[in-house]
Amino acid sequence: MDSADILALMKQVADDLVRPRFQRLEPDQIMQKQPGDFVTVADQEAEVWLTEQLRGRYPKAAFIGEEAVAGDPALLDGIAQHEHAFVIDPIDGTRNFVQGDPNYAVMIGELRLGQATRGWIWQPEFGVALVGEKGAGVERNGVRLAALERSSRPSGTATVSRLIGFRHPSLASSIRSSWWCAGVDYPMLFDGRIDFCCFKPPKPWDHVPGVMMLRELGGVAGVDRGPQYQADVSQGELIVAADAQIYRTVEQVMAAAGPAGASVGHH
Repeated sequence: MDSADILALMKQVADDLVRPRFQRLEPDQIMQKQPGDFVTVADQEAEVWLTEQLRGRYPKAAFIGEEAVAGDPALLDGIAQHEHAFVIDPIDGTRNFVQGDPNYAVMIGELRLGQATRGWIWQPEFGVALVGEKGAGVERNGVRLAALERSSRPSGTATVSRLIGFRHPSLASSIRSSWWCAGVDYPMLFDGRIDFCCFKPPKPWDHVPGVMMLRELGGVAGVDRGPQYQADVSQGELIVAADAQIYRTVEQVMAAAGPAGASVGHH
């Protein structure tokens, strides 16, 4: 399937199974996997439908969906060893979705032996689609995005609570909490509204598409101030930044702040 075909599936599942529930969820359609980590019938049904559609076209691929992993964490084992795999987040930003906030997204990432090759982010309530392919760049609603360019004074967003409120000469004082949706945070980074994000913990369905696009645009992603982010990394603190200078500034501030405090969820 070409990228447009997969995006069409995402739009269809959003129109058929997700948007009809937006701001119309019944109490018995909302559950919590753990306190504050929401899942709805829309998440569950959308993931099953997307998995079935993709499996019909890619019968040899592995499928790692957020809700499937919640039921069977072993599905994450060996994610980097699959010859071909898809990670699926049927509703990224489920907490927003539950609260009637339009900042949610449908996301899919494609992997070949653990390396992200294609990624898709669809924001149903805003009509915004980002599609990226390794070596071929990133498009927003069909328009190719330019490489990221930034000043030396970064501002950003974080889901790590200790990062909120930093006061540092190299960081703007306007650091805010996340939009609670990686499918919104990454596009904010791409279009210049923020310069970096921090996340904990980094789950593949949240970050495979966004990190691949970020790197195509010249940005940097790393975990725990060291190894580059890969799909099989699901622990630690992920920093994503528009360029290497901003990345170094953020990691220096985080290192000076000491051990991480309580983190904020990202669902």
